[in-house]
Amino acid sequence: MAASIFTAVPRAPPVAVFKLTADFREDGDSRKVNLGVGAYRTDEGQPWVLPVVKKVEQMIANDNSLNHEYLPILGLPEFRANASRIALGDDSPAIKENRIGGVQSLGGTGALRIGAEFLRRWYNGNNNTATPVYISTPSWENHNSVFVDAGFKDIRTYHYWDAAKRGLNLQGLLDDMEKAPEFSIFILHACAHNPTGTDPTPDQWKQIAAVMKRRFLFPFFDSAYQGFASGSLDKDAWAVRYFVSEGFELFCAQSFSKNFGLYNERVGNLTVVGKDTDNVQRVLSQMEKIVRTTWSNPPSQGARIVATTLSSPQLFAEWKDNVKTMADRVLLMRSELRSRLEALGTPGTWNHITEQIGMFSFTGLNPKQVEYMIKEKHIYLMASGRINMCGLTTKNLDYVAKSIHEAVTKIQ
Repeated sequence: MAASIFTAVPRAPPVAVFKLTADFREDGDSRKVNLGVGAYRTDEGQPWVLPVVKKVEQMIANDNSLNHEYLPILGLPEFRANASRIALGDDSPAIKENRIGGVQSLGGTGALRIGAEFLRRWYNGNNNTATPVYISTPSWENHNSVFVDAGFKDIRTYHYWDAAKRGLNLQGLLDDMEKAPEFSIFILHACAHNPTGTDPTPDQWKQIAAVMKRRFLFPFFDSAYQGFASGSLDKDAWAVRYFVSEGFELFCAQSFSKNFGLYNERVGNLTVVGKDTDNVQRVLSQMEKIVRTTWSNPPSQGARIVATTLSSPQLFAEWKDNVKTMADRVLLMRSELRSRLEALGTPGTWNHITEQIGMFSFTGLNPKQVEYMIKEKHIYLMASGRINMCGLTTKNLDYVAKSIHEAVTKIQ
């Protein structure tokens, strides 16, 4: 029998976070804890369907006027408008001046990809693959892959995390921006930086914006946790809104996976802010061409859930309350873990756990300590030392804290 035409295809390495979850599922130890998965969990360790989402799903199911016809290529208009509105704010000058647009995407990743494809084709000269793209060290691993797969040849890193002080390396970040070639693209985490959970303060964002404006650098925000990070939609969107107020043209990839709990519905939006209506409309016309050959047409269910919720004052209030429930649980787990580690006298400082925000915490554990946690304690976390705070519960906090204490004490 002839050999397969695919014989030469190498096996790709598994995606780390999904491999970690698979390993966790196969582990038979009763003490096991999954601190890897990037999704919210209740104190019982279960996924949570937001009550407002259940209510809106029922409304959609009972609405006999809805059908399964194709949406417009760029997506459900009321979803796009409302998604961009919560990113930019009701009083946004860009919205009032009609110089924004949205592209419904398959999650935040889809929004990043459509933005990356557009920039490679049309930004800084036609089809310019040589434009440097700067990604923070560390960052979400998909950032690098999305821009490489979109065709960019010069992916660079900028300083972000200061391991010694377990916080933001602002000077290193600003120095890298000063040295970056004009018109370089910078991927910025709007809030709840993944994986470090460390964000610039408003004053630090102002310094970052000042350098980017002077150096003609393009801001591409990734906003995956609005509302989820601090419990406040406005606070979590502060950076994006400040850049808009400073006159930047920018892209903002939004995900509704975390703040609506719609992980498998793939609900995202790419918000485009331009100088004027004409520029934005031309940009959207090219993005429409890209979408047409990528997924052709977006799905409606998740987008309808979000649009219905955001356009009703009552449902919007319920949603904000649901989001605060999630954010408050994360904040509680942060304070509880820190207090336990400090009570145990665990070597090092642990204030960074409560200073960081969002779903993730960068613990400072090294790869050998992580390996000890997984193999000896059956506590699954990323090799970087990143943990999902939602994996902690009142039932496993003591075990996790003691295990971290043991790992830090025994393994250098």
